[in-house]
Amino acid sequence: MRPRKTILCVDDNEQVLSVRKFLLETRGYRVLAMRTAAEALEYLQVAMQGSVDLLMSEVILSQMDGNELVRRAKQLHPCLPALLVSGTVSNFDRAVAADAFLPKGACTPAEMLDRIRILVARKRGPKKQVQSVMGAPAQMAVAS
Repeated sequence: MRPRKTILCVDDNEQVLSVRKFLLETRGYRVLAMRTAAEALEYLQVAMQGSVDLLMSEVILSQMDGNELVRRAKQLHPCLPALLVSGTVSNFDRAVAADAFLPKGACTPAEMLDRIRILVARKRGPKKQVQSVMGAPAQMAVAS
């Protein structure tokens, strides 16, 4: 069985966070639900590199906006993909630090899950590169 991918999900609206957590967990993801950007950053400071597969956050948070959260998170974990979500499309221009942006209400849960799947796969990298890296020492041993 494949290990579950971990998504750090941040939203200060408890209902939205609960629904999102349920949606993702029923699709096999492990969800770390946090209500503040500060809480998420505290977690990321002690988390091992690669232990979180995606940061998903609301753009508008109470103390620190999602864009700033993404910037700081990428300082701690440079390869961490980030997805920002907002209730208004006009916040798209505020989501410049993220790898992707989704407007709430304008995309279906299936579209959101598809975007998440793509971002998590991008973090993992293409399978062909992994195989060629693993095959390199064997080729070098044969050549010796």
